[in-house]
Amino acid sequence: MPMSYELPPPPSGKTGSESGKIRARLSGYRPHDVLLLSGGSCDNVCATSVAVTNQLEEQLQRWTDAGIIDAQAASRIREHEAAREAPGVRWPVILAIVFGALMVGAGVLLFVAAHWDELSSTRRFLLLLGMIAGFHIAAGVFMPRMRALGIALHAIGTIALGGGIFLAAEIFNLEEHWPSGILLWAIGAVLTWVLLRDWPQATISALLIPAWIASEWIDRTSHYLKTDRIVLQFLAMLAITYLSARHGDEQSAFRRALVWIGGIALLPSCIALAVIGHGFEYSRVAMPLPINALGVSLALGLPLLVALLLRGKAAIWNAGYALWVFILPHLDGSKVGQNVALHGVCALGACGLVYWGLEERRRERINLGVAGFAITLIMFYFSEVMGKLGRSASLVGFGLLFLIGGWQLERLRRKLIARTKGATA
Repeated sequence: MPMSYELPPPPSGKTGSESGKIRARLSGYRPHDVLLLSGGSCDNVCATSVAVTNQLEEQLQRWTDAGIIDAQAASRIREHEAAREAPGVRWPVILAIVFGALMVGAGVLLFVAAHWDELSSTRRFLLLLGMIAGFHIAAGVFMPRMRALGIALHAIGTIALGGGIFLAAEIFNLEEHWPSGILLWAIGAVLTWVLLRDWPQATISALLIPAWIASEWIDRTSHYLKTDRIVLQFLAMLAITYLSARHGDEQSAFRRALVWIGGIALLPSCIALAVIGHGFEYSRVAMPLPINALGVSLALGLPLLVALLLRGKAAIWNAGYALWVFILPHLDGSKVGQNVALHGVCALGACGLVYWGLEERRRERINLGVAGFAITLIMFYFSEVMGKLGRSASLVGFGLLFLIGGWQLERLRRKLIARTKGATA
């Protein structure tokens, strides 16, 4: 909302004409608008809060020296600006930067692939180093004036690091433990986050560290039964943890990114856990009990530890879902009695997610819970009902399930979303 600062009358001996003109110009404008009117660049205003502060200080000092405002008015302006967030970037700018960064990365990769066979091993390695370093150097150049572009280029550089690690291993014919490459990539992402403290690096680290843990487990236990089950339990539990990252009024970009990751991964990981979480026979041997206990403990305990760091005491919800994730793969859908129980447990988890969303006023959990319940109904119809009906009756029933059931679920979803909005208001 626009606000105006009350300027004091000009000191004795000063003419009031200049003060009156500036008073008229400042009336009704916000401090950032004042900065623009006084000669500040819009790019500088939008670049970083540091640039805004520096320019504002220059203007305040000039106005104070000229006697237009006194020290008290300048102090009030500084306090107001310190309490405000820097102006954000509009979504078209963000979209353009993200799309442009992806296209630049894709173009560089295509160029490298087109000339890869023509280069010697030394040139290949130097090209990889130049590609990775070039993105970070370009990011450092753009960062002071175009912070969003600098952050995007740093993220591309970190992503390119992963490709560089595995290509370097190919160049020099290194046949090492392959999860070590993911570990080196994760270490690079974490170090970059420590230096830059921006959310894309934290998000990449939040993806790579679990990827390294899962790859280590797969590589070391691939000859055992139930390896797939434990990996899927870990991924499902981690998706739930990331989905619940926003608790209360947290608005950080990193937590929002975690919610998106969890929302995208939740349904596929849970479906995979329910359908193929019983392990494949092949020629594998039974997993020893101590190794199995260690795997389950890590699969459920590590995401719970992350939830405790993100949510504090509210992680009790995550503990309840850890029990749900533990039970789900133990129900065999190929057996009639257990198949009904399996769908009941899935429906219970979906309803619990909806209730969790209502309690914490999170719409994404309500939407995912309703979607999970709808998928459970469809799967139950296919597995338990459709085979007992004739062809025409089964198709009619399936159509009615879609029409009536979908309509009722959508009505319910809208009512629940409206309840969260009312509670927030």
